[in-house]
Amino acid sequence: MKVRPTRVSLAGQAPLLTLVLLCAVTALMTDRFLSPFNLSNILVQSSIMAVIAMGMTFVIVGGGFDLSVGSTVALSGCVAAMLMPAGGVALGVVGGVAAGAAVGLVNGFVIARLGVNPFITTLGTMVLVRGVVFIVTGGAPIGDEGLPPAFIAFGSQRLFGVHYLVWVPVVLLALLTFIMHSTPYGRRVYATGGGREAAYLSGVPVRRVVASTYIWCGALAGLAGVMLAARLQSGQPTAGEFYELTAIAAVVLGGASLHGGEGTPARSVIGVFIMVVLGNALNLLNVDSYWQRVAVGVVIIAAAAADRLRSR
Repeated sequence: MKVRPTRVSLAGQAPLLTLVLLCAVTALMTDRFLSPFNLSNILVQSSIMAVIAMGMTFVIVGGGFDLSVGSTVALSGCVAAMLMPAGGVALGVVGGVAAGAAVGLVNGFVIARLGVNPFITTLGTMVLVRGVVFIVTGGAPIGDEGLPPAFIAFGSQRLFGVHYLVWVPVVLLALLTFIMHSTPYGRRVYATGGGREAAYLSGVPVRRVVASTYIWCGALAGLAGVMLAARLQSGQPTAGEFYELTAIAAVVLGGASLHGGEGTPARSVIGVFIMVVLGNALNLLNVDSYWQRVAVGVVIIAAAAADRLRSR
């Protein structure tokens, strides 16, 4: 079966054109937008969400979605902060990513093997994991004073003038784009999302592919949680709230279909920039925070409506 992960068309360039137009309008409305400080701030803000969105891309392209990534971010950040004082940076990072992958493994098993609806499954793990985080931490931040200096430096310093956090999604984007577009596994993910029955009849191990997409999503959410802990210099049990909605909206804004079989990591990153630049523009224009929530909600609805129109 022939699978085409991308389409070269004007519609396919819509996310990039939208981002360029948004940046141009914002730059005309306020001269602070193009300042080096503000642009650096946009990159740092986008870096963590970009990692989550790339993981969400695997799940959505495979025909599902994951509501538990926000709670996974909090869990992984707290696990990393708890392990680092005694075990060092490497153990903390590995532990945080492993915690995220474990959540993804549970989601994948329940959805792929037991056949439970992805909405119900990931909604349940979202609540469950957040509860576990509060039980383990007692609702208090972890590692305010005991995190290694190297980890704190990773969350605050730069390499070649670019924040360390920004380099993470840059490297991941190259790696994940290769996996999605140049490997048999990536083609199986697209085939599964495009039509599970047809993929199964073509010899694709659909259950394993679906489960693996949730593991990818959980592991990358775990990495994002570690990055957020480095930026905040602590593990925060309340971190990651509403990240799942932002990530899904960003992936759909980037051109992915909620029906599966379409989307790329690069376009998902563009969708993240659209969300972050919009929020940054509203801040620079001194728009009330309540109205900012309204604007984000409108964008999420518009993204879902656009996906519906594309499917027609």
